[in-house]
Amino acid sequence: MENEQRLINGKAMLQRVDAEAADSVMTNLQNVAPDVAKMILEFAFNDIYTRPGLSLQQRELVTITSLLTQGDTAAQLRVHLNGCLNVGLSRTEIVETCIHCIPYVGFPKVLNALTVVTAIFADRED
Repeated sequence: MENEQRLINGKAMLQRVDAEAADSVMTNLQNVAPDVAKMILEFAFNDIYTRPGLSLQQRELVTITSLLTQGDTAAQLRVHLNGCLNVGLSRTEIVETCIHCIPYVGFPKVLNALTVVTAIFADRED
């Protein structure tokens, strides 16, 4: 696949997941690290997100789980929690995913993630 098409496909997938936030995230990176913006679009959102085998909802659950387990990823967690909601996951599915991580990563990381979850839910009620 041509790089131009990978870029176009990646932009479309990012828009699907991140909706209105997609443009601002990519614009900010374009001004500082345009190669990173291109990698995110071509690799992450084209090559990885479009692979067969997992639904978009499953991919977003895997993503928030990965971010939660790393800790100190609140900014990206915000993006992908919104992505979870944008692709049709319920609030219950998101919260249960966090709770499921407690025995594996501990209360502090899950509580930190739930703080971000709470903020996202509140933001989306406006």
